[in-house]
Amino acid sequence: MHRMTGGCHCGNIHFEMALPHAPETYNPRACDCDFCHKHGAAYVADPDGSLLIRLQDEHMVTRYRQGAGIADCLVCATCGVLVAIHYQDDQGEGRGFAVVNSRAVDGGVRFGESIPVSPKALTASEKVERWKRLWFQQVAILASA
Repeated sequence: MHRMTGGCHCGNIHFEMALPHAPETYNPRACDCDFCHKHGAAYVADPDGSLLIRLQDEHMVTRYRQGAGIADCLVCATCGVLVAIHYQDDQGEGRGFAVVNSRAVDGGVRFGESIPVSPKALTASEKVERWKRLWFQQVAILASA
């Protein structure tokens, strides 16, 4: 596994991710919705990897829902960095799925070239189906006590 860390600028949101393949083999997906475009976000995930997100002060994390309104964009309310998107499945086991903004990864990690994606063209159910197929499936979000 290739382990990486990252987070927001002020350190309120921190993540640890493990990818089964070398970072340069991943092409971050640059969502063309207005919100992601304005944040310059391009997302990386692997359903065979894992993601742990730690929130130092949960009250200073904005969980912004836009578009279909079914996934939380995790934005630091202090420094404004869009770190990740999280979808909590309310069906079955209630598992969480997530992607991280590749531009929030620490240490100059080099991913492949970003590719544009257009979730605006998908229905809400098509989005969820896609997320379940492509996003991290081993996801934990922990808030400090």
